[in-house]
This record gives sequence, structure tokens and C-alpha cells, in this order.
Amino acid sequence: MTRVLTDQTFPWRIGSRRAKIVAIGAAALLVGGVAISPAAFGDAPPAKFPAAEIHKPSPMPDRIMLTPTTTPSTSQRVTWRAEAPAEWARAEILEAPRALGDVAPPTGAVTRLSALSSTPVNTSLGYASTYHTVEFTDLKPNTRYTYRVGDGTNWSEWIDFTTAASDFEPFSFIYYGDAQNYIDSAVPRVFRQAFADRPQAKAIVNAGDLIDTANSEEQWGQWYKAGSFIDGQVNNISVPGNHEYSGGLSQFWRPQFPYPDNGPGNAELKQTVYYVDYQGVRFIALDSNYQSNSTLMAAQTAWLESVLRDNPNKWTVVTFHHPVYSTTGTRNNPNVRSQWGPLFERYGVDLVLQGHDHSYGRGNVTTARKSAAVHNSTVYAVSVSGGKMYALNNGQNWTGNGAEVTSTSENTQLYQLIDVEQGTLRYESRYANGVHHDGFLIRKNDAGERTVNELRTPENTVGQQVTVDKTETTVKGKVNVSAYGYDPAEKVAASLRKVGGGDEIFIANLTADELGRINYELTVPATVNAGSAYEVFLSSVNQKITSPAITLTGWNVDVQARTHCVGTNVYVSVNARNSDGVPLTIELVTPYGSRTVSGVAPGQSANQAFNSRAKSVSAGVSTVKVTGTVNDESVTMQVEAPFTALSCS
Repeated sequence: MTRVLTDQTFPWRIGSRRAKIVAIGAAALLVGGVAISPAAFGDAPPAKFPAAEIHKPSPMPDRIMLTPTTTPSTSQRVTWRAEAPAEWARAEILEAPRALGDVAPPTGAVTRLSALSSTPVNTSLGYASTYHTVEFTDLKPNTRYTYRVGDGTNWSEWIDFTTAASDFEPFSFIYYGDAQNYIDSAVPRVFRQAFADRPQAKAIVNAGDLIDTANSEEQWGQWYKAGSFIDGQVNNISVPGNHEYSGGLSQFWRPQFPYPDNGPGNAELKQTVYYVDYQGVRFIALDSNYQSNSTLMAAQTAWLESVLRDNPNKWTVVTFHHPVYSTTGTRNNPNVRSQWGPLFERYGVDLVLQGHDHSYGRGNVTTARKSAAVHNSTVYAVSVSGGKMYALNNGQNWTGNGAEVTSTSENTQLYQLIDVEQGTLRYESRYANGVHHDGFLIRKNDAGERTVNELRTPENTVGQQVTVDKTETTVKGKVNVSAYGYDPAEKVAASLRKVGGGDEIFIANLTADELGRINYELTVPATVNAGSAYEVFLSSVNQKITSPAITLTGWNVDVQARTHCVGTNVYVSVNARNSDGVPLTIELVTPYGSRTVSGVAPGQSANQAFNSRAKSVSAGVSTVKVTGTVNDESVTMQVEAPFTALSCS
């Protein structure tokens, strides 16, 4: 097959091609006999286009945004900005047709309705921006619709969205940390790459600090431009960060984001604290900006527990701005951690998505650790999508508060892709250029049990990851073995492997459970060498992992070997004393002969002097094999006793 080579195959060719074009252009100018410099076009650089001109509203709708309702399978809210009188602001909707334009919708297919509200916001650029909100109701679940907004004359383009299913259906959503800075230059590529990776995403979660200055018309305009058409077809679930506050909540917030009014009921928390149930996931939004306000924190905490306790959904995602465990500097949010953290753990929250620290960190409470690559608790993530960066703090706010940070990154812009299935939730963080940073897979059963598994790598699928309940036992003793990180129903071969090489004894074929766990009671077989150390070795298509060494104690026998002269010949004498409580059969083995003594009683010894028939011998090892009976089955252990070199000339 012929391979087609493109700029995707060799990306450096793009730069080379541009360089050639520049070189050709420069050569053409020189051939013409004129060298053109910027001064040839005038000394003054172009003037910066005024922000007031870039972002000013017009009768044409812009800043179109989907925000969810409490019934996303049958209703949908849309906001937009336009210079339109309230009485003329309206929208049209129909089930998504195969074509528009020359193909007119059938009579009666289009529903037109007026805006619920129209709210002017006085801006920092000398004009008012008016935001309109419409709510489409009586929609069909899991159905694609086409809509447009405007004033009856000046319309937006037609835009499509799909309602939520009435029951669980797999879906994806995207999560961003702070955009905040470089919104017009560095942020757009992050948003676009994320959407390119998950074009069918049903929601976008923003964990606060969407902008830097709460009431900046310019920055809000840049933020909308960064998202562009995406915002009009994907539901937005956002919470305010500290930069959405300036003497109070940004005046833009509620007109732009008319979220469900189902929070604690405090006026200050309206449409910043809310929840949305979407296809088996409960999204909970909190406002951590009030962490120092005891009244509003108490109200949020009580409300949070109620919506966690009475939660019919399998999956739960919580988002707010200030992290439970900070990744940057000496930042610390003890009220968030002490009041909300225990609830996340108690009620099995799956993801806590945060921002604020302009770096990346992900981890969990230390007590949840099950193996090097698996835990079974809430995942706490901090991320950043914008271009402002802070240095990491080596995780001390995690480790100092009972948590561990398992993945970090600094000086990177990231976006997160979350894919929800019936029994799994997959999370992956990627850099702005689309390259993988980290990820994990949560498996959860109907009883609420779960495992959180790092996405597999060559490094985390080998090594010592098998857990045993004891590191010393007897032959025929029992050891409880557990391991994690498998696919459901994955076949696993278990064996005992002698430490340092040598024997490997097959034990059993095992099958991982629905969460990818192995739990097995291993009985040490009589065929092992007692007195030696073994490790449990689990081998499957995905993992080859071991346990810590297990010392297998055997019969209590004291063994000694020595060399001595009888005339000019060297003898090796071996003595094995039975210090156990049962009779034993003892076999004494040297390079110069062997002897077996049966029925050696407790307190008695088996001994033999072996003639080497040589005047000198090198240092060596004698072997003593001791056999007894356990539960009518013979059990043999082997003990080695060294002897020294000797010359009898």
C-alpha cells in the first residue's frame, strides 16, 4: 500500500514551506532592485482597534449560550446579546430538519416564542449590553432541535442542540480551569482543541475565573469569542471564581447565566449554587468565594448534604473555584476542606473539579489507596486553561491534610475530557496542543462500590502491586491476596515464584470482578521449599505484578556443617537436630555423599561425617531436606548449611 505523506505526517514541512515563500518573496523584491522596509510604508505602526468597536452590540445576536434547566430532557434555556427591544426579542425552534434555505420547514413545524427576560448591563466601554433569555419547553427527550434567536428581522444563524435523554445514556463533557488571562490569544486554541476532541460533548464545566476583571465588557467579549459557536450548541455549567467578584458578583453573571434557582435560597447564592441532573450525572455547583462567611458557608454545606443524600444518579460531579487541596504556594482553604471534604467522601462524590491555582494537580485521600495505580475514593482535580501560570508547591497542602497528589503539571494549559458510561467514567487531561497529560478510569457497580484506575502505561502495569495480608507463613498456611487494575472478567494466572529465581509453582486461574479486583485466599502448597521466600505473581493480558516477599517457615530444625581432618583426608560433617514437636525424616546431602534418617524424634539429631577422600576441599554447601506430615500430606523444607575450605596435608 502506498503511504500518503502529508504535513500531518511531517509537521515541520509547514514551517519549511512558509520559509520558502518568505524567501521567494524577498528574492522577488531584490530582483526588482528595491529593498522594502517597514519605514517605506510609513513610520507609525497601525493603530490598535478600539475595544469599544470590537465588542459593541448590534441588532445582530451574538454571545449565544446554552444553559441547562432542571429538566434538560424536555427544556432548554438560551441567552444572547443584541440591541433589541424586550418586546421584540424572540426565538424560533423546530426539530432539526435535513435541510434549510431553499427547503422551507413544513407549515406548523416552527415554534416562535418571546424572551423570558431582557436585562441591560452598563459596560465599561460606554454602552449597554442587553442580554435576552428564552426557554424552550415541551421538548422531546434525546431529540435534536434547530433554533435561532433575534428580533423577528435580524436573526442569528440556525443552531442545533440535542435534549438530554430521559434516562441514563452515555455522554461526554469537558472541564476547564481558569481561562482568566490571555483570553483573546491563548485561550481560544484550548477551547477549539477540546471541542475538536469531543465534538459531541453535552456540557462544558468552567470552574471559575472565566475572566480577570469582573465587570470588563472587553474581557467578557473575548471569552465569548474564544468559545464562539460552541457555546450555542453545548450546555454551559459554570461557577464564579474570585475574579467574577468585585464589590459583589459580576453584573454580567446572572443575565448571561440564568442557571436553575434550586440552591440554598440565599439571595447572594442565586444562580451560583445550583444542581443539574443530566443523563445519570448530578452536577453540583458551589460558590467557594463565601468560604469566610459562616452564614453562607453553613447554608451551602447543609444544602450540599441534602442534594448528595437524596441523589438518584449513579455519578456525581461537584465544581467550585477554590481547591480542597491547593497546588500553588501557601494557598489554603481550610473551611472548604473541613466543611465540604467529609461530605464528598461520605456520599461517594466521583469528581471534584476546581480552579484558582493556575497549575494542574490531581489526587485523593491517602486512606483510599489500594495499589500503586488504584484507589477507591473521590478524585480532586485542579486545572488551568488560560495563559497565566503559577509554580507548584510540591504538594504540601495535600500531604499535610491527609491526601496525596498523584499527577501535577505547571506552565501548561490544559483541558479535560470526561466520558460517562453506565459502569465507567473516563477522565483524560490534555495539553493545549492535544497531547495526553494524564487520566484515569472509574469503575462503579450498582451498590456504589468503585475503583479509580490510572490509565494503563508500561510502567504502572508491572512491579510490586499485589497486596498480601502477611509476609510470613507456614507451608500449607493461608495468605489473603488482593490486586486491582484489571478489566472486568479478565483472566489472571496466579503462581508462587521463588525470590531470586528458581521455582515457580502454578496456583490457580482467577477472574477479576466487575470492578477489576482480585481477592483470593491462597493456600501455600506442600511442594514449596519451606524456609525460602516466595512472591505471589499474577499474570494477565494487561498486568504482570508481584507481591512483597513471603517467608515460608517450615520445620524447626537446627543445622550445622563443618570440615575437619581425619588423617590426611578432609571430612564434611553435617548435623541436623529436630527441635520441632513431631518426628521428621531428615536427608543430609553433601557433594561427597548423602544419608537419609527416618523417624528422627523431637530433641534427637541426624548426623553423618562424609569422607571427601581428598587432602583439601573448597568451601561449599550441604543441603538438608526435612520431611514431615501436615493434614496427612507430606511437607518438605530445604535448608542449606555452608562449610569452609580445608587442607589436611
